[in-house]
Amino acid sequence: MAFNEIMANRVREIIAAATKKVAEKKMFGGLCFMVDDKICVGIRKDTILVRLDPAVFEQALEQEGCQPMVHGGRVMKGYVFVDENVLHTKKQLLYWVNLALDFNRFAKQAKKK
Repeated sequence: MAFNEIMANRVREIIAAATKKVAEKKMFGGLCFMVDDKICVGIRKDTILVRLDPAVFEQALEQEGCQPMVHGGRVMKGYVFVDENVLHTKKQLLYWVNLALDFNRFAKQAKKK
């Protein structure tokens, strides 16, 4: 699996400053940061996956470099991909990671198989 190691380190630093309840798992063709056993942020080759409140999903899509996650032909409301080209500064990255961390407290865990 190819993912952007530099971006992973940047996200790792932000999440580690916010919580100790984080684990890393390879999935979605990259590396996912699981907070409280829930998907929070994922790193791929040139995008990050952000799990956010479905109530702000449409607003998030209006941001530059943001696209919905499409899985199995359907839009996954509450998950967006953000292009790394709009994440140059720490402030830009913090915006997206904080959206994910804020929602993580309310997000439901996936059912165990």
